[in-house]
Amino acid sequence: MSRVTAAPWTCVLFDLDGTITDSATGITSSLIHTLEVMGRPTPTPAELLEFIGPPIMDGFAALGIPIEERGRALEIYRQQYHDHGAFDSRLYDGVPDVLRAVKAAGMPLALATSKPESQAKRILAHYGLDDLFTFIGGASDDEVRSEKKDVVSYVLENLRELEIDLGRLVMVGDRSHDVEGAHANGVPTISVEWGYGSPAEWVGAIAIVDSPAALQGKLLG
Repeated sequence: MSRVTAAPWTCVLFDLDGTITDSATGITSSLIHTLEVMGRPTPTPAELLEFIGPPIMDGFAALGIPIEERGRALEIYRQQYHDHGAFDSRLYDGVPDVLRAVKAAGMPLALATSKPESQAKRILAHYGLDDLFTFIGGASDDEVRSEKKDVVSYVLENLRELEIDLGRLVMVGDRSHDVEGAHANGVPTISVEWGYGSPAEWVGAIAIVDSPAALQGKLLG
């Protein structure tokens, strides 16, 4: 008689930017537009890569925008990103196949991103991936919920309400914010090398993978 082996995980949380989508062009161009409108110095697109992933208000602070001007910066950025930047991105080759394989294996998927939830839903729908996720969670429009630990907590609350088994959770992401935000909620992280992070950011991850195929192996066993 063959023995049935339980799936390694009961639910998988995914980051969006740098994990599912290569969104650098749309995000950095929208940041440059925002800084130009506000009459502030504009770093190069390469220098702006470090601001992909963390909450946008943290990025404005790091760029030297005074706190009293960040609300206006957010309005400019969001309008530009909505109109021009959101779909100036691409899916990482092989990642949609991983998502479909995990879904087919019976493991619920959830999104946990610091991007506004409404925008994340719009992007996943654009790429035809939204129906793979049991829950899509992100930052609130007012940015009160934007830190990764708060987003992960919010996602977990909603998954509990949906009666999803959270006994063996794992987060998949590319930045230190994913590792730290998941850890704050007792969730281990698998870090991916194809995003915007660096080896120093993956300290604390239970695994580091260099390809979607390797990620699928870690998720499906």
